Amino acid sequence: MSLEILDIIREVIDITIVWVLFYAVFKNIKNNVKLSMLFKGILLIVFLKFVGDFFGLVTVGFILEYVIMWGPLALIIIFQPEIRTILEQLGRTQLLGRHKVLTVDEREKMVYEIIQAVNYMKKTKIGALIIIERDVSLHDYISKANNIYAEISSELLISIFFPNNPLHDGSVIIQGDKISCAGAVLPTSNSLKINKRLGTRHRAAVGITEETDSLAIVVSEETGRVSIAVKGELYYNISTEDARILLIDELRPKADDFSDEFDEEEILNEEQ
Repeated sequence: MSLEILDIIREVIDITIVWVLFYAVFKNIKNNVKLSMLFKGILLIVFLKFVGDFFGLVTVGFILEYVIMWGPLALIIIFQPEIRTILEQLGRTQLLGRHKVLTVDEREKMVYEIIQAVNYMKKTKIGALIIIERDVSLHDYISKANNIYAEISSELLISIFFPNNPLHDGSVIIQGDKISCAGAVLPTSNSLKINKRLGTRHRAAVGITEETDSLAIVVSEETGRVSIAVKGELYYNISTEDARILLIDELRPKADDFSDEFDEEEILNEEQ
């Protein structure tokens, strides 16, 4: 009897570990734009192979057999940087992002201070790049930047990006309700969807959101226009009010992060 219980416990642990690994991999694929496109392509090939076998399409089936046979090796060679990225993200992913432990008031205050600074920099055409960390840790970028770790305030953000300030060229990274660092150097995107007239700040904003699940706010120093990058997509030239709503929505804990009871209580608090 005891052996049967041990076998059941062993199987439960085995299934749980596999489930957690699959969940972590798929979650990081979802947060990485390039890998999510790659995953969709693999699913499409498998679907075409199934359709080809079902309808007896010999030529299609023959070609896809070779693709499936040699595809994994080709993917490892071609997408080696992306595969390395997802493995790094698995190590950087936090069980509970700092933005999730903020109260509704703390989250709204943080967004308020950011939008106040963005609104001022928009009017005065001060260039800025503000990154908000979510589940995927940005420690690698923070460690190479100038550490600040200060309370978020519109005055501090404006002073950091003020022209001739030594820190204004890089980006500010926010963790929770604290400014962790300034002058951070970020990867730039090579996406062809980005307008060629946009500069390094916009490409860095898209680049960091392609590789992580962070949010990036950009203020153009040429035009004063405000843009936000989310999941590799750039929402260009939006109003500060639209930016505020977008940030509040993206930073709000989703249904799968907490229990339904917690979410309902939070929604009621926000409505009040």
